[in-house]
Amino acid sequence: MTMDRRTLLKNLGVAGGIGALAGCVGVQEQGETDSSGGDSNGGGSSGGSGNESGSDSTESSGPAGTAKAWYALSDTELPTREENIEAFNNESKHTIEGADISDMRKKTTSAIPAGQGPKTFEWAHDLAGDYLDRGFIVGRGDSLNVNLDQFTGTAAEAAQFDGNVVGLPHTAETVALVYNTDIVDEAPETVADMQSVMDEFHDPGNNKYGMGMPFADPYFLSAWAHAFGGYYFDSSKEDMLGVDNQETIRGIQFAVDNFVPYMPNDPAYEPQASAFAEGNAAFAINGPWYLNTLNEKGVNYEVVKLPKPEGGEPRPYTGITLWYFSKSMENDDAGTAAAQEFIEWYVTNEDIQQQAAEETGSIPVLKSVAEGGDLPANVQGFSNAVAQGYPMPADPMMNQVWDPVKAALTKGFNGQSVEQAMKTAAEEIRSNWE
Repeated sequence: MTMDRRTLLKNLGVAGGIGALAGCVGVQEQGETDSSGGDSNGGGSSGGSGNESGSDSTESSGPAGTAKAWYALSDTELPTREENIEAFNNESKHTIEGADISDMRKKTTSAIPAGQGPKTFEWAHDLAGDYLDRGFIVGRGDSLNVNLDQFTGTAAEAAQFDGNVVGLPHTAETVALVYNTDIVDEAPETVADMQSVMDEFHDPGNNKYGMGMPFADPYFLSAWAHAFGGYYFDSSKEDMLGVDNQETIRGIQFAVDNFVPYMPNDPAYEPQASAFAEGNAAFAINGPWYLNTLNEKGVNYEVVKLPKPEGGEPRPYTGITLWYFSKSMENDDAGTAAAQEFIEWYVTNEDIQQQAAEETGSIPVLKSVAEGGDLPANVQGFSNAVAQGYPMPADPMMNQVWDPVKAALTKGFNGQSVEQAMKTAAEEIRSNWE
């Protein structure tokens, strides 16, 4: 479940809309094609002015190297990436050969063991445990010229698994509160504030709803499942599975009691997202990939962090995009030097992160940009929501958690006992683990 969901969110990017949920969006099959061409006037063209690592790409020791870098981007993101790579190649003795790859998981799991994969690839952090266990990625914490303190705490945490720094982070994603400014006068600070608006606006007989939120997806519900001390999964705890503990059940029950009465009667993504996108809901809880749809629909909206429930704090799951250290980077050859220099240059380049925020709504994780006060308002709203949450588990055991919890959430949405549904999910998960 998790990789399907993460593939969906990654491929949606900022170009994804409601109708795109049936498949990948804007990802072009280019195989091993070099995509490092294009103008050099993109976000990286100002050179390393944003690079705080202290390394000078033009004066690094050792022979020049060439490295493959794989990524899967939307049509709107790809030109800027190509410009960034060309900018690096122009100012470094090294060369990065970029390739836009479809079906990243399938390609990496087949190519890397065969020694034909990239030196680095870009993907969400939650496959780190599985890939490290299978030897597809390596830790390079001892060789870095970049301090993880340069990144937000959530991003620094996501770059590590089992004591290894397996990549370096550059963007984040999570869900936040989106409100229609034609309906809502000001951003609510609490769920009670939301309810006062929803009570007034909600009129399902006339196709008006208080809010839209994909209730059946554990990712979207995570903020509330965690709001009172609950958790789905935490490998640091003696009881790693928290699906059926009372704090988690309390959080899900809170969402059932306080949100479901104001939502369309189908918990799936499309009907929930459509309600707000068509101007028929006061609030939505969704991610940055949703904004392009709202812009196309002409909805007037603002994005803010999630409101507080009484007696709790919303803690949404966050996804962090990493440049991973692929298996071949365990060899300290010229290609590895090229890949590491590129990764460090890219993730510490303030211009790249600022441009991505302004042009594609990307959420930066470099502290100097994330906390600099110059982000577009809606990106700042998502950035504030990222600060509320924590990274999704990267442990492979989490793969068995998503589907049973999804089934339990659907039951709760449809009026069945939340406690019983979550206990049933926990039994299934533990059985699958065995």
